[in-house]
Amino acid sequence: MKTIGLLGGMSWESTASYYAMINQGVKQELGGLHSAKLVLNSVDFAEIEKLQHEGNWACTAKMLTKAAVGVQAAGADFLLICTNTMHKVAPQIESVINIPLLHIADATADKLLDSGIDCVGLLGTRFTMEQDFYVSRLEARGIKVLVPDEAGRERVHQVIYQELCQGQIWDDSRNDYLAIMDKLVDQGAQGVILGCTEIGLLVKQSDTQTPLFDTTAIHAEAAVKLALS
Repeated sequence: MKTIGLLGGMSWESTASYYAMINQGVKQELGGLHSAKLVLNSVDFAEIEKLQHEGNWACTAKMLTKAAVGVQAAGADFLLICTNTMHKVAPQIESVINIPLLHIADATADKLLDSGIDCVGLLGTRFTMEQDFYVSRLEARGIKVLVPDEAGRERVHQVIYQELCQGQIWDDSRNDYLAIMDKLVDQGAQGVILGCTEIGLLVKQSDTQTPLFDTTAIHAEAAVKLALS
């Protein structure tokens, strides 16, 4: 079994989901008392969040590359960045490590294409929905990506940072997300990417008939597959 490297803490709520899902996946595949071999470096999200909203991505890259080097030095065979948004600095991280980076957008694209999806809605932080680093990676695989309108993007972003990253789960916010998703389906989306690793804490497949693609679960599943390959 390969050792999985996790760069987490962004936020710790979703990193806890990664830890649980990866270990559950290994147990399901191997049975008995098996669990995942992994190394976790968990950063202080308050520092990262401040720099994100200041637009100081260079400083976030410096912090995360240092953390990633630590994960590699601790014995990881490959690396996951346990957040969609911070894949914005994935190229900088890849440039300083010698182990593979399992990119969350690539794992998600694989799952979408396996499911026959070529037009999908995307919910995530404003950075993920509005900037090119994530959407272009899906579009390069032939997947059309739809995002909410301005008001929808603001609401999705606000719930992530002010509620989900602080462990707050509210029915009103879930209802707002479901309404935003319905608008994307009306525009032609065949499914919706939960493109922030906290969204799966709020919205479940049981809440809607629209196919959901939870990036946390998808990324964790891909990690288990690679670790056991």
